[in-house]
Amino acid sequence: MKFTSVLLTVVVAVMLQVTLARYTVGGAWVFDLVLVGVVFAGLQWGPTAGLIGGTLGGLLQDVLSGEIVGVGALAKTLVGFAAGAIGNQFVLTRPHARSIIVAGSSVIHRLLVLALNGLIDQQWPGMTWGAMLAETGLNTLAGFLAFQATASLPGAIARQRDSRRTGLSRRQW
Repeated sequence: MKFTSVLLTVVVAVMLQVTLARYTVGGAWVFDLVLVGVVFAGLQWGPTAGLIGGTLGGLLQDVLSGEIVGVGALAKTLVGFAAGAIGNQFVLTRPHARSIIVAGSSVIHRLLVLALNGLIDQQWPGMTWGAMLAETGLNTLAGFLAFQATASLPGAIARQRDSRRTGLSRRQW
């Protein structure tokens, strides 16, 4: 596991979440890019990375959002660990297969947060299924784009490097 890679992934996800959250339309476009970053870390580097990423990302998001500190962190920690464990058990190399894990993680995360808030407040908080479906769809799309970018970026860099070589380079002779 690369701690700096996990830390960088979580920090970028939190920064994107904070930056893009103000452009949501009256709260109708709900997404959780921190969760996508946590699942990304878990699938890329294993369950320990998902555990650490979920803890750091959840605590940062809880502190910045004004929610009860620790609820999102616990939910993201459990989801990140589970995503990493699933990624270790099954070989998930294609971006669409990994984005299915993001979709399942989004639903499980939202249900965990609702359950933990219900236990703390002693009443079940309201959440519409349409909002959960929209959040799951946006998270899945963001996860697919992230996984597609990491899958195609090394090949694009290699093609760029090969195209800059001169025609009479030594490697071609």
